[in-house]
Amino acid sequence: MARVLLIVGGGIAAFKAAELIRLARRRGHSVTPVLTAAGAHFVTPMTLAALAESPVYTSLWDLKDETEMGHIQLSRAADIVLVCPATADLLAKMAAGIADDLATTLLLATDKPVVAAPAMNVRMWLHPATQANVATLRARGTTVLEPTEGEMACGEYGPGRLPEPADILAQMPLSSPTLVPSGRAAEVDVRQNQRPSLAGTHILITAGPTHEPIDPVRVIANRSSGRQGFAIAAAAAQAGARVTLVAGPVHLPTPGGVARIDVESADEMLTAVESALPCDAAIMVAAVADWKVRSSATKLKKNGGPPALELLPNPDILATLAQHPLRPRLLVGFAAETDDLLDNAAAKRARKGADWIVANDVSGDVMGGSHNQVHLLTAVGDEAWDSAPKDEVARRLVARIAEELNKQ
Repeated sequence: MARVLLIVGGGIAAFKAAELIRLARRRGHSVTPVLTAAGAHFVTPMTLAALAESPVYTSLWDLKDETEMGHIQLSRAADIVLVCPATADLLAKMAAGIADDLATTLLLATDKPVVAAPAMNVRMWLHPATQANVATLRARGTTVLEPTEGEMACGEYGPGRLPEPADILAQMPLSSPTLVPSGRAAEVDVRQNQRPSLAGTHILITAGPTHEPIDPVRVIANRSSGRQGFAIAAAAAQAGARVTLVAGPVHLPTPGGVARIDVESADEMLTAVESALPCDAAIMVAAVADWKVRSSATKLKKNGGPPALELLPNPDILATLAQHPLRPRLLVGFAAETDDLLDNAAAKRARKGADWIVANDVSGDVMGGSHNQVHLLTAVGDEAWDSAPKDEVARRLVARIAEELNKQ
């Protein structure tokens, strides 16, 4: 079970930290609380210590602990660091790398996964400064959960409420994955909850469509829902990987333990992908538009008939990664086809320089649907997989990826 270092920020939602400790310990996890000065105005060290059955750390200047470099030891001894509630102030300090008390020093010194559960006034959450800080943290690999929507303690309504403790725990990668020896991952039966291990790896995934602007109100888009890519991101995180998910414009919740970067266009997606390198494996699931438009700065009018749109080629993200100086050890592409599935997918694999291609027939309701039937094309041949829910397809693909990375 996991060792959780819990940093309790200052806010009315701090009282929920007590329930979170109780639930985490009931599930077998240990919790070491760190209480900020602001958090101490809402919950007492005695309460947290009694529930955690652990000392509560409050000061960077504890002589006994700091003669032993206590803040370094605390940051290393945990399996995961949870900031709950993560106030606007804490998120800003985390994004800026400020270390002016025990909590922020721990966050800067840790090399373990960090999860932040925000809680604040709706206007504070939606403020551009907070959103920029959240985007920065997610890009660096911090998991920032989405706050829930509802009535605030101040009487306002909107997003900014702390998720319930059970929901926070459900989104945290707390279970240690089962190690799978090299060469055996393909034998893993995911239906029996045996997980492959991607511990110590960084997996980069793209998902969803891209929107290419025609003018300020119109776009070229496609029907991709993002569900398959998000399912793969969730499965990789559950297998112990550090996961970066570059998502096109979709309305899907971020999987637990996943760092998400939201983009709109293919150009933005390529920039985000390159900034996330290096990685051990890249799985390019996104349905990137092949073409973009030389867009208009003003809304195009219907007067005079339909406008002539000048189409320009979009960057080829998969091919770019194949030739990149920081090319991943394993590069996986997706081929969505409506005819000649295997021939087109094999040609794409050779043309783009990918190691694997996952080919699926999208002539039905795959795009937006809950199931998928795919072929996995590798250097040694074609594996035909039965139709299955997208999360099961994701787990099977992650098992194959773990097998391949463990062999290298």
